[in-house]
Amino acid sequence: MQKRQQPPTYGGQALVEGVMFGGKEHTVTAIRRKDDSIDYFHLPKEKNKTRAKLKKIPFVRGIVALIESAGIGSRHLTFSSDRYDVEPGEEKKEETEETSKLAMILGVAVVGVLSFLFGKFIFTLVPVFLAGALQFIVPGKTGQILLESLFKLILLLTYISLISMTPLIKRVFQYHGAEHKVINAYENGLPMTVENVQSQSRLHYRCGSSFILFTVIVGMFIYFLVPTDPFWLRIVNRILLIPVVLGVSFEVLQLTNSLRNIPVLKYLGYPGLWLQLLTTKEPDDKQVEVAIASFEKLLEIEKYGVEVMPVIEKTETDPESVPVN
Repeated sequence: MQKRQQPPTYGGQALVEGVMFGGKEHTVTAIRRKDDSIDYFHLPKEKNKTRAKLKKIPFVRGIVALIESAGIGSRHLTFSSDRYDVEPGEEKKEETEETSKLAMILGVAVVGVLSFLFGKFIFTLVPVFLAGALQFIVPGKTGQILLESLFKLILLLTYISLISMTPLIKRVFQYHGAEHKVINAYENGLPMTVENVQSQSRLHYRCGSSFILFTVIVGMFIYFLVPTDPFWLRIVNRILLIPVVLGVSFEVLQLTNSLRNIPVLKYLGYPGLWLQLLTTKEPDDKQVEVAIASFEKLLEIEKYGVEVMPVIEKTETDPESVPVN
């Protein structure tokens, strides 16, 4: 009997007034421009044999995927931020034409990776110091780890709640919801119409929001395996364990996604879904249109190849990337 072929897995990212979707070899962004038109940005995934091998190794593949996503996502985010509020034809010209293409590409990617790592360090270490400051009230290893994890959760929820109050981030969260709805519609085999997509849930098991929450839960259990005293050793452990926590959390995320259709076991992914109630908002029809446009453009490129897409112009953020219309 012929083995049933699994459909391709697609991921996405909400941007400023747009959505990025990525497949195995391509990533595509669609954004809503100031004149209400939709603009596209295509970026092929760079092929790297070493990275491809690392992405097949459990616990290591998650770190590689995160770094890769941070680099790619930052370039798409730069594109959307630079163009969404500019009238077509009035895009900024390159300020320094002599800047090398490689430097520009690596510059944006490195900024994205460093921003992610910096945020992770802050998110990891601040709760350690807060818990340590209350050690005279909550002594002992178990109490300290539980208190540290509680502070980490409070920090996460407070941060998300505060930024979600700003109009710009609220719209990004709406596009985040539109992204999930499109993926759910695709995985449920529905035609890509606004009505069909809007009928889908704005939550998804593979979401990065779920991953962030799993780092809190997974980290708590891993920290029980290492000493908390003296305090300097706790700090060193937390820093050294960052890649371990990320790697294990990624595997937990993958596991909960694979179990989402199994009764009882599907509830393992519910904490991540609950967090998505904060990081996603219900999109309007025009935002769903953008998400559908991005996803369909990706499918079109995968089917026919990027060479059939007309080149409009090079962008100052990435001269080798191709905005297509």
